[in-house]
Amino acid sequence: MTDPQTLPYRPNVGIALFNREGRLFIARRADLPGGVWQCPQGGIDQGETPEVAALREMEEEIGTRNACILAEREGWLSYDLPLTLMGKALGGRFRGQTQKWFVMGYEGQDTDIRLDLHDPAEFDIWEWVEPNVLLERNLGFKKALYTDLLPELTALFQAAARDWVRTSRA
Repeated sequence: MTDPQTLPYRPNVGIALFNREGRLFIARRADLPGGVWQCPQGGIDQGETPEVAALREMEEEIGTRNACILAEREGWLSYDLPLTLMGKALGGRFRGQTQKWFVMGYEGQDTDIRLDLHDPAEFDIWEWVEPNVLLERNLGFKKALYTDLLPELTALFQAAARDWVRTSRA
């Protein structure tokens, strides 16, 4: 059996998608029991930049690219899978993921969001919430990650929001 500590991290992007009212997009995973919520995220394909991966993953998972990148979190953030998922999740080839996070501004309509375009669907329900509401949801093993990350992502959004809202409505 392979020692999980010797496995690499899977390169991944995370997307903190905010609407013009400063609410965060969150969705409930369709493939996990217990109603686990998260922000959109996904793997970076070979030869793909993190920015391109973020827009692709958003379209694959929620059916739209109607957003712009407002900010990029500095550095990469890694997390390990729980031992119960090692060797099973992520094709069994990774110990966890290393993520590049982006803050995006949503420029579409709610009707543009389509969870049913990816087969199988990643999420079964979504909503816009005040950012801290995410921490009140079941986040599964990613609770600590979001607890540490959310204040920084919210601050990045707030720093970019005024200019974005002004230019997106012009």
